[in-house]
Amino acid sequence: MNTIKVIEVLAESDSSWEDAAQVAVSAVSGSIHNLRSLHVSELEAVVEGDKIALYRINAKISFLVDH
Repeated sequence: MNTIKVIEVLAESDSSWEDAAQVAVSAVSGSIHNLRSLHVSELEAVVEGDKIALYRINAKISFLVDH
């Protein structure tokens, strides 16, 4: 039987929410293996002047636990 673990991460990008999601996956994959899914639960943007300066996500990443 497989066991899946879920962690919550925050990530940001100056280009897009999709890039922020990739930043989260890339950061986690350096120390955790067997990633299975990413669920973005919140989106946030930091606005400076009349432009979005930072795209932020709150996400849950699931991975298969080694036995």
